[in-house]
Amino acid sequence: MTTFRSLIAIAAKKRWQIYQLDVNNAFLHGDLHEEVYMKAPPGLDLKLPNLVCKQNKSLYRLKQASRQWYDKFTEAMYTRGYTYSMHNYSVFYKKQDSSTVFVAVYVDDVLLTGTNLEEISQLKAFLHDRFKIKDLGQLHYFLGLEVLYKEDGIIISQRKFILDLMKEYDCLHSTSLASPLNPTMKLKAKEASPLSDPTFYRRLVGKLNFLTNIILDIAYGVQYLSQFMQDPREPHLHAAYHMLRYLKKDPTLGMYFRNTSDLSITAYCDSDWTACPDSRRSVSGYIVLLGGSPVSWKSKKQETMSLSSAEAEYRALRKVLGELVWLHRLFEELTVPVSLPIPIHYDSQSALHIARKSCIP
Repeated sequence: MTTFRSLIAIAAKKRWQIYQLDVNNAFLHGDLHEEVYMKAPPGLDLKLPNLVCKQNKSLYRLKQASRQWYDKFTEAMYTRGYTYSMHNYSVFYKKQDSSTVFVAVYVDDVLLTGTNLEEISQLKAFLHDRFKIKDLGQLHYFLGLEVLYKEDGIIISQRKFILDLMKEYDCLHSTSLASPLNPTMKLKAKEASPLSDPTFYRRLVGKLNFLTNIILDIAYGVQYLSQFMQDPREPHLHAAYHMLRYLKKDPTLGMYFRNTSDLSITAYCDSDWTACPDSRRSVSGYIVLLGGSPVSWKSKKQETMSLSSAEAEYRALRKVLGELVWLHRLFEELTVPVSLPIPIHYDSQSALHIARKSCIP
């Protein structure tokens, strides 16, 4: 999702048109390189019992289906002169002189954008001839994300998904709350009684996790609730409903990509020392902005225990630095000039001194 957000942000700033395609029966296009047999489907009249069918093509729910579809799509893109990105294999590009076209694929959903509208039109015709596609026109709805175009930029939200979530969990008539979590509450793994149906909690947190693709201010809360998926308890479910009531405050809350020419990259990071009362591990968090628009963020518990707040801050700094190295390379492929060094903002002088010492040969 970071790649898709980055591509949309760049297209907004460079004022490129973004188009969407849908591939009909994508997995059925894949070729099989192994012998695969299946039980006869219901209704097929076989003269002998216990006969099986040999598959000539890939089929949905087959383990190889996604890989074979990707191979087929990659082969088709190669014949058109496209190359896949070395930093995200779901992105293809074709650069010739001043012409640049990018293709991003997620299973059977395809985004097209770039400077050469003629090449984009020819690519649509080529893909339709090879795979039978639906041309959905300008990008408006993609992977549950609603795209709205304005004169000064692009707004992406998940309004429909949030309203459906409110309806599913009967929160439409609940009062809204001002914060994603109760700041005075510390949840523990083994407190109170277990839920009779833990899948109910897991399904809810999974859907909240999907919302973090656009609503970045719930990222910390969702990773907090995700810690209790193994054995959810009553207080954990109440905290999840608290977050639902926060989302109800403004279901249209989304992300805004300005169409200004500013392509500077800025990063912020921080940590919450010993945030987990059970493991005493800290939580790292960071956000990366492209021209003032957020494209990448994460909130995650650190793998090991930090013995001091300075150590926790340094680990958070290391995480955002790794993300920036990857984004720097990705942006260069996406024709974004990156000026080095990239500024990272954080509030620990101790971590700064550790970082300086680690850079001394």
